[in-house]
Amino acid sequence: VETGTGWEEWSQGKALVRPPDQMELTEAELKEDITRILTANNPHAPQNIVRYSVKERSYKPINVVDQMAVHCVLEGSLVHQDSEEARKLRFDLHYKYLFVGFPQVNPIVDGGDVEEAADEDRPDSAVSRINKKEPKVTNQFNFSNRASQTLNNPMRVGRRGKASILCNDFKYFEDASDEFREQEGTLLPLWKFQYDKAKTLSVTALCWNNKYQDLFAVGLGSYNFSRQGCGMLLFYSLKNPAFPEYIYPTSSGVMCLDIHAQHSHLVAVGFYDGCVAVYSLKEEGQEPVYKSTAKTGKHTDPVWQVRWQSDDMDNNHNFYSVSSDGRVVSWTLVKVTSGTSFDSHKQIDYMFLVGTEEGKIHKCSKTYSSQFLETYDAHSMAVDTVKWNYFHPKVFVSCSSDWTVKIWDHTINTPMFVFDLQAAVGDVAWSPYSSTVFAAVTTDGTVHVFDLSVNKYEAICQQLVVDKKKTKLTHVEFNPIHPVIIVGDDRGYVTSFKLSPNLRKKPKAKKGHELPKGPEVEVAKMEKLLSLLREPDQNSS
Repeated sequence: VETGTGWEEWSQGKALVRPPDQMELTEAELKEDITRILTANNPHAPQNIVRYSVKERSYKPINVVDQMAVHCVLEGSLVHQDSEEARKLRFDLHYKYLFVGFPQVNPIVDGGDVEEAADEDRPDSAVSRINKKEPKVTNQFNFSNRASQTLNNPMRVGRRGKASILCNDFKYFEDASDEFREQEGTLLPLWKFQYDKAKTLSVTALCWNNKYQDLFAVGLGSYNFSRQGCGMLLFYSLKNPAFPEYIYPTSSGVMCLDIHAQHSHLVAVGFYDGCVAVYSLKEEGQEPVYKSTAKTGKHTDPVWQVRWQSDDMDNNHNFYSVSSDGRVVSWTLVKVTSGTSFDSHKQIDYMFLVGTEEGKIHKCSKTYSSQFLETYDAHSMAVDTVKWNYFHPKVFVSCSSDWTVKIWDHTINTPMFVFDLQAAVGDVAWSPYSSTVFAAVTTDGTVHVFDLSVNKYEAICQQLVVDKKKTKLTHVEFNPIHPVIIVGDDRGYVTSFKLSPNLRKKPKAKKGHELPKGPEVEVAKMEKLLSLLREPDQNSS
């Protein structure tokens, strides 16, 4: 091994020289651990800085002082060739050559075959770097290379988790303020159902599904004869307010619908063009399984109401419809005036009511198709809705655009109760849990809830649920199980509300007596109210 000069100098040992002022320490002191703490405080930083506060009009000391001390700043001149600054420099260089001109190089001819390459042909020249095409940069938001990246799908918050507060309100919330109100109640807003393609359509029909209590059907069309077009049949669920469960577009506006009580997948629909159709939720596709035509005797005017009936002796499904053409179409035809509403008796199979445009209500029978059993001069304008009571076999309710809601005993020609709601009434519905509770909606955007056993003179709840000037309420319907109502308006929105406890009060049991239950109790409750209004001879009958 060859060693350079100086190896001997390094290989020789060197004697350690003790400083003259070195301290003499014992062995124990040498082994003692001494803790040293390094701080980042700048000893030259000022400690008494104050600043003037305009808000407090005085000088305030600054507690936090910058302790960083800069010893050296050296700015580099290197630029990454793919950076924005490098692109800018190349751009400036390009314009410099563009205006000054490229250096002229004369070719050297030696035999006529060899010529020196120009600047733009050189791979390292500035011109070649300018003309070189920039590589395309991939979008890292929507590009994924399988060899180096993993595409992660974005996580979405579920509707039920997002609306968990409303779900809890629907199931468990009870308005505690009702304890301090004797007769008044409130409506708790829950969900609003909307389909984007139905914003220009009005809600013309609502119906709950008896088998699946969270499912309801919505008919969409238009009441304006000059703006008729396509319609839509939608099915919403309380479990998913964001989007309909079923969507059926129609060639004409839907004016009415009814879901079969036993076969909940069958839906009867009446259209503005006079056709009647039956949709089945079990069938694939968007076309109805049955639809009437001119050959099969469809209506010539809009169909305003359809109702399923019990199966005939051959177990065939059948339903009835009423239209403005003056016909109630069933197994038989009944000549009436322009019909606008229709309802079958809940207990007497052959009896039904028909409301007309003239404001009259006809009590009809399937057995006698040539005459009416009774005619009531009900309203001064068209009868929008007529419905039998769920419990009392003699009571029905009607509403009209003449601002009134009337309660009737079908054995008496005059109404038992008359309520003026100060606006055109779009719809009225009986409660399925009480014989004395019903709700009505008006065109001024108000929902009215009545309980005749609590107050016989006015509503126990009057609540504005939409914009009074721009939106009109068209329909209302009670859920058959839950204390929930759905309300539709002329802008295609359906809003659900939960009834407060005061709107569904139950009678209190006396001490030592068990609270009676069953439909007989509801019948007796309504009968007690009617007996106060009937004549003595009418009560005996």
